Amino acid sequence: MNTSVKNIIAQDKVFSVEEEYFTALAIDIFQFQHQFNPVYRQYCDLLKIDPSKIKQIEKIPFLPIRFFKSHQVMTTDFTPAITFESSGTSQTVNSKHFVKEISLYSKSFNETFRLFYGDPSQWCIIALLPSYLERKNSSLVMMADELIKQSGHPKSGFNLNEWHQLDKNLKELESQQQKTILIGVTFALLDFAEQFPQPLKYTTIMETGGMKGRREEITRGQVHEILCKQFDLEKIHSEYGMTELLSQAYSYGEGIFNCPPWMKILMREEDDPFAIHSSYGDRFIRGAINCIDLANIYSCSFLATEDAGKLFPDGSFELLGRLDNSDIRGCSLLTL
Repeated sequence: MNTSVKNIIAQDKVFSVEEEYFTALAIDIFQFQHQFNPVYRQYCDLLKIDPSKIKQIEKIPFLPIRFFKSHQVMTTDFTPAITFESSGTSQTVNSKHFVKEISLYSKSFNETFRLFYGDPSQWCIIALLPSYLERKNSSLVMMADELIKQSGHPKSGFNLNEWHQLDKNLKELESQQQKTILIGVTFALLDFAEQFPQPLKYTTIMETGGMKGRREEITRGQVHEILCKQFDLEKIHSEYGMTELLSQAYSYGEGIFNCPPWMKILMREEDDPFAIHSSYGDRFIRGAINCIDLANIYSCSFLATEDAGKLFPDGSFELLGRLDNSDIRGCSLLTL
């Protein structure tokens, strides 16, 4: 094992990395994962990548995220402490993320929440995640559950679909001027908003995406417009995370996301999965989203997602929707 990578893990440098050291840290982790992750190494070998020549993060190969549906993406040999699994139907194959240390995930989401929203004890946190609570091994449910416990507020907790009780609780919390986060899957927030519209001054609505076939698909902008109208709010917050990552990005509104210091977004060309955009052109880069998540030490930190977006010069980004299958030609490499 690379000595510097051993120190990274031991000293927890991932969560204290400064921008000027991000590239060096990412390259160390790339070399570690190339050496000890058989799936990632095979993918790099098929691309004829010489790891010793990688000096820029733009040159690091990004593993197509759908490999988590067909392969065990693991760095080093270990027995998973937990296996996160994506949602899906009986006709779909779900992604599986084999997590070596739960503490890595816990550290990541706790540090990120505090970076964006402060101490959870200052909030009442209500989770409206019916489709996630109906299945096991959801990383989102684990995150919400721990933040709810840290909140310590008597009305913090999960709400399956008890709309009348949720309405009563929000009205009481508003009357107490209690800062509240209502984090929910998109279809559930829309269902509640239609039945119980009300002005919210002290409540932050945070949507996590996902219709899951429960409602007609509409854009994030349309979702936010509906929720703003029904709750008399100026902005809707958002969380961007996925089963295959251990980190999240957050948006304070307008659909613009920011990452914690150990997470970075790059854009690849939509018609060439191996080409990274390097010029911002007219104020932003538009393309397919590649994500670097340094917390993914024991799986893969360099993932080519199936999302399209815009990347701005300050590192913030906007989601534009899902890509079609034409973009992910790289996935065919490991089926040869």
